[in-house]
Amino acid sequence: MTSLTASALIVPEPGDSGVLRVEEREVPDPGPGQARVTVAASGVNFIDTYQRGGVYPVETPFVLGMEGAGTVESVGEGVTEVAPGDRVAWAMQLGSAASVATVPAASLVPVPDGVELDVAAAAMLQAMTAHFLVNDTYPCTAETVALVHAAAGGVGQLLVQLLKAKGATVVATAGSEDKLAIARDRGADHVINYREHDTADSLASAVKEAAGRGVDVAYDGVGQATFDASMASLRPRGLLVLFGAASGPVPPLDPQRLNQGGSLYLTRPTLAHYIAGRDELLARSGEVLDLIADGSLDIAIDSRHPLTDARAAYDALEGRRTSGKVLLVP
Repeated sequence: MTSLTASALIVPEPGDSGVLRVEEREVPDPGPGQARVTVAASGVNFIDTYQRGGVYPVETPFVLGMEGAGTVESVGEGVTEVAPGDRVAWAMQLGSAASVATVPAASLVPVPDGVELDVAAAAMLQAMTAHFLVNDTYPCTAETVALVHAAAGGVGQLLVQLLKAKGATVVATAGSEDKLAIARDRGADHVINYREHDTADSLASAVKEAAGRGVDVAYDGVGQATFDASMASLRPRGLLVLFGAASGPVPPLDPQRLNQGGSLYLTRPTLAHYIAGRDELLARSGEVLDLIADGSLDIAIDSRHPLTDARAAYDALEGRRTSGKVLLVP
């Protein structure tokens, strides 16, 4: 094996999308337990923006990107999970936005026949997130009434699909008529344009009116702009699942608000804790990729960008101008 030169998307210092640059970097031979992968596509996610901006501190300079898919080019000593030529995907591994990436072999999962590599890359972080949210964080059933914010976004569309597959009732919000139509097409029972409501109480009232009662669970990846409405939309002993902060972080919370709202629950989950062991990773990714392969789960890809166009890709994501997954294609 020999070292390779590859393009990589670099964050030289914390900042906005303007700090991003593409560099040619040497990729060494994979070490013990590692695999070197030729990347077909990598995903663009909000966690990248938190890392790039320093909200989640990462020592600079670093290669951006937390998920991808491609073909194993070579493996290091002791690797038994994959072999050269295997089609693989991964999530929660920093350094994925590159033409070649070195990834722990234990983090790689097989991509089944019938699933294109770029679709697999699009599915790993968001689809596995939606999967654990509806199966583990709150085990949804046909009796569940759920609120999904940003329902036309990448995770939002997947949440709606997975919830409807369980027979749940879904109240979806989005910020435009076009996006509401997407949520409706995905199966949402009720859709609400949150831009038509100036206050959290107004939006929560619209949610409760649509649902006929307070919701059992509110899935909120938007954060600051929707958090109060999410909490006010819950039934007594309902659960607010805060899994992102697209509009900014939520200010510190007085726990007494949970009491006043009706003995509410609040959780802030992240995918890494739901794929912590290889058995769980393989089970969760396998279920998701099998659903994609048989057509039960549709992955909407908003756009594909070369690494050199990464700034535009992240600006579109952060500006909430996307409907579905944004990919970087080396």
